[in-house]
Amino acid sequence: MGLEKDMMKPDKIQTDKNQDRGDDKNIFLRPDERIDDLQIQGFRIIQNPEKFCFGMDAVLLSDYAGIKKDSRVMDLCSGTGIVPILLEAKYEAKYIEGLEYQDDCVDMARRSVSMNGLEGKIRMSAGDVREVKEHYPQGSFDYVTCNPPYMTGNHGQANKNYGKAIARHEILCSLEDVVKAAKWLLKETGHLIMVHRPFRLAEIFYCLKENKLEPKRMRLVYPYVDKEPNMVLIEAVKGGKQRITVESPLIIYKKDGSYMDEIYKIYGGRV
Repeated sequence: MGLEKDMMKPDKIQTDKNQDRGDDKNIFLRPDERIDDLQIQGFRIIQNPEKFCFGMDAVLLSDYAGIKKDSRVMDLCSGTGIVPILLEAKYEAKYIEGLEYQDDCVDMARRSVSMNGLEGKIRMSAGDVREVKEHYPQGSFDYVTCNPPYMTGNHGQANKNYGKAIARHEILCSLEDVVKAAKWLLKETGHLIMVHRPFRLAEIFYCLKENKLEPKRMRLVYPYVDKEPNMVLIEAVKGGKQRITVESPLIIYKKDGSYMDEIYKIYGGRV
């Protein structure tokens, strides 16, 4: 969930958008669905542009996560499973689960997991972020990642497409809901990694600290070097000590509109 895809133009790197459905006879696609090449580890994803497609925010989040080997990871607001698939491509986690409210997104995500042969590593679950206490033991994950809805009811106009509106606006879960869920799911000293909007930083830090999740690392993302940041990557640690590292800015585009070298490296995996 998060930025609409056309805002960050990840299609400049994806190349398999219009793949013929007949190329993969064993893959079931519903009307308007397509298979996109993620260009990392040979992985692909099923998406429907009429509902929601992932943006660069999900790609940056997966790279920023820094998941340690043999960890258990929960991805909240998981959409069609892009973050769990990218985490599997980049790291050696023991187990990755994605939790998503919308059944149609879960269905697409499960088919993508199967298409990539990842059933033994990734589980996609249908559920409500606000109800994790009812379904998961406390402290059962080492990492929680989340690309949550960025906007409250007062921020911008909600999309007429309900699925896209849920992804962008806090209709079904709020920032506080996400943080409280992470607090419950994480082990002591476990990590929450989140991508959000800079204009909500004061609220984000307050909410994290209220829930004993100490902000430890932050990186602002700028579309161009002379523009204001439009994303922020944040890592918080459950029960961590007070001290935050503000990392160097991440710039997306050169002046000519092409990607910075670091962005290409992020798309291709760690080098």
